[in-house]
Amino acid sequence: MTSFNSKYDFELGQCAANYQPLTPISFLERCSLAFPKKVAVIDGETHYSYEQFLARCKRLGSALRRYGVEKGDTVSIMAPNVPALLEAHYGVPMIGAIINALNIRLDADAIAFILTHAETKVLLTDRMFSSVIEDALQKVSHKIIVVDIDHPEISSGKFLGELEYESFLSQGDPGLEWCRPDDEWDAIALNYTSGTTGSPKGVVYHHRGAYLNAMGSSSAFGFTPETTYLWTLPMFHCNGWCNTWGLSVVGGTHVCLRLVDPAAIFHLINKHGVSHLAGAPVVLNMLIHAPKEVKARFSHGPIEIATGGAAPPSAVISGMQEMGFNVRHLYGLTESYGPSTVCVWQSEWDNLDFDSQVAKIARQGVRTISLEDQKVIDPETQKEVPCDAKTIGEIVLRSNTIMKGYLKNSDATKAVFKDGWFHTGDLAVVHPDGYVEIKDRAKDIIISGGENISSLEIEEVLYRHPLIMEAAVVAKPDNKWGETPCAFVSLLGKNGRLSEADVIAYCRKNMASFKVPSEVIFGKLPKTSTGKIQKFTLRERVKGD
Repeated sequence: MTSFNSKYDFELGQCAANYQPLTPISFLERCSLAFPKKVAVIDGETHYSYEQFLARCKRLGSALRRYGVEKGDTVSIMAPNVPALLEAHYGVPMIGAIINALNIRLDADAIAFILTHAETKVLLTDRMFSSVIEDALQKVSHKIIVVDIDHPEISSGKFLGELEYESFLSQGDPGLEWCRPDDEWDAIALNYTSGTTGSPKGVVYHHRGAYLNAMGSSSAFGFTPETTYLWTLPMFHCNGWCNTWGLSVVGGTHVCLRLVDPAAIFHLINKHGVSHLAGAPVVLNMLIHAPKEVKARFSHGPIEIATGGAAPPSAVISGMQEMGFNVRHLYGLTESYGPSTVCVWQSEWDNLDFDSQVAKIARQGVRTISLEDQKVIDPETQKEVPCDAKTIGEIVLRSNTIMKGYLKNSDATKAVFKDGWFHTGDLAVVHPDGYVEIKDRAKDIIISGGENISSLEIEEVLYRHPLIMEAAVVAKPDNKWGETPCAFVSLLGKNGRLSEADVIAYCRKNMASFKVPSEVIFGKLPKTSTGKIQKFTLRERVKGD
């Protein structure tokens, strides 16, 4: 690109006075000045004000530095939605390190891969997960400093390291002089996604993107200083859709939740006047089908609940509305820092009948304020598809809120960054009003309870079974989880004797429980003339069941 200089560039360069790298850490610092005594974090009976929250984050950063963590190092954390995980989103990047929030549903092999690939220097781990973490650490060859997180609600598990989190914090300085990144392009977070290859890919976020998407999410969700946000969405999901930082944009209150339990959710909504929460469709289903004795009528509302993934069925939207919730539908990927589009409600929809309103809400919508551009293109011509709600194309994005790339995987990065766009692999149509609606996934990803599952990863395990000759795994619609894996297998020779229960038991021994197929179907697999298994045919079969 040819540079151009005008009179507006002459002796008008950047300096410290007129340019500072963006970072979401600055949101928390501001809140400690604007709302010093306001409750920032609630965890059971423990409350932290914004000035206490900032001090704890500084202690964490200072303690990590004391134990040798430097700029560019990775700090991993295995924990449910507790204050330690929230504090790590600020304390770790305060010293230029990168936070890697681990998916708490992963098995030891996957965790070991991530710890090795990320070159984790310090691991903060909740005692609840000591068993799987202990197994994972035995598979890692380099030394990792382990800090154990204890909690009043933990009833089992053991300490793996020599340090306990609160003791670790006590060694830190609450007056830490944290520094902005040298460059807002510097990495702030590392999140792993399975993709279609089965090998976890490390998605790298930068400070600028985290700052902007925190503001974008805050706007899309309608956060205000009066917002009280219940953490039903895992903070390890795209750093909690950037809401770990987004609440600090406005000075809202975080309500931590260790386990997603309907009784606890209804109780906390009433106790703390919760105004917002988010989660996969499975969370909405869980609330709708909760026992009558745990459901509660709210003295405030409606409560805003954001959900992504598959479009919420009309019964779910109706059920949530009857309980006092307003459903917001979103779309995004790990690579886009979480939500990139939102179904913005239009006033003219107020007069539509319920079914028509559901049809509108089912669409993923328009880009958030922090997403620069989005379009749906024909994969062959690369031209935009017409806004006719019929022509299917691939969603492509470009923005400051797109990942830096995949860690140590330049081939995968180049494959998705083409012609100045990030290619999502998701297929959609565009309605006449410009709203996007997802129709299918080009990638063979199964989204179960908000978790991405690689079909190829499951197939690899199945192919290792001595009696299985061929295997293909597709997504099967599920009322509770949205989708679950369904395995199609053909057995080796005439002597193969294998039941559905045998295959499921075998899978349970070789993969995380949420990846285990919910159904196994035996028989010959349909193929193309070139011998490729026709997965689209299998998907149609399970849809028709």
